[in-house]
Amino acid sequence: MQKSVETGCKRRQAAIPSRDASYESMKQAKMKPEKYDGLMNVLQRGALAAALALGCAAEVRAQDPTGPLTPPPEHDVHRVTTTQPTEAPPSMPSAEIIKSFAEKEEKFVRARVQYGYKKTIKLTEFGKDGQPSGEFQLAVVTVIDSDGKLYEKIVEQPPSTLHALKLSPEDLKAIARIPAYPLIPSQLSKYEMRYVGQEKVDEVDCYIFDAKPKLLERAHALFQGVVWVDKQYLEVVKTYGKWVTDLGDERSPELPFTNFETYRENVEGKYWFPNYSRSDDTLHFKESGDVPVRLVIKWSDFKPLPASAVPAQTTPDAAAKPKP
Repeated sequence: MQKSVETGCKRRQAAIPSRDASYESMKQAKMKPEKYDGLMNVLQRGALAAALALGCAAEVRAQDPTGPLTPPPEHDVHRVTTTQPTEAPPSMPSAEIIKSFAEKEEKFVRARVQYGYKKTIKLTEFGKDGQPSGEFQLAVVTVIDSDGKLYEKIVEQPPSTLHALKLSPEDLKAIARIPAYPLIPSQLSKYEMRYVGQEKVDEVDCYIFDAKPKLLERAHALFQGVVWVDKQYLEVVKTYGKWVTDLGDERSPELPFTNFETYRENVEGKYWFPNYSRSDDTLHFKESGDVPVRLVIKWSDFKPLPASAVPAQTTPDAAAKPKP
């Protein structure tokens, strides 16, 4: 893939403000400034605005005078988007596409618990100049103890430089709960699924579907957002959304993050596991003003677990809910 420097652009992250929000309104919502190390071309068709894509604006240059905003080199995802009008429905009926990817989602849910991984959580605060002003980072790996049980062991935890946020152990547990596999066959009847168009994700041609709960529940959170489905293999490769109940958005009481943009990695050529998830939001303070914050979670080093360490198989319904 040819890589070049992105010029004068900033990311735009779709927001899902209500159950009745349209896909078009999500495309127009603005993201917070982003600054990562490394250079990689994330837009191959210029400054085109679309859902969850990049948008160019002069205000970015004022917020980040040092140059382009780029994702880390290890996250090699090209967000190629288009502003073409929504195309006609695909030749295959939407219901068949949904049925096919939902069945594969259940397969991925069952396979996911059979793999170990490394997980890195990075929380960044930004100053008024758009530059990082504080950071918390934590890395864990899955380890098997002497009793054969699986747990997450901390392998990296540099001193926190956060100023606005104070993290508790409860926050650390909640911080990694993101949408995983909500649209499995047993859950589809709870959603309104609407085909909204096509787009490329990492140079993969995808169908885009909007998912909205038909009826919000109190006891069980449901997914509200968008999924990108590989046109050739009918597998979900990206999601953007949040978990909601009739009481509102699911999130940590102390943290603002609700909407997560999640990319997946193909493991062993047959499973799509989440490997990169990001959420942008703002902390509001009466005296000091607003503080933009970003949460990035990465999973890597997926490895099959010994059969003795694989947790007892949960029901797909339970496995589809948010998990750390």
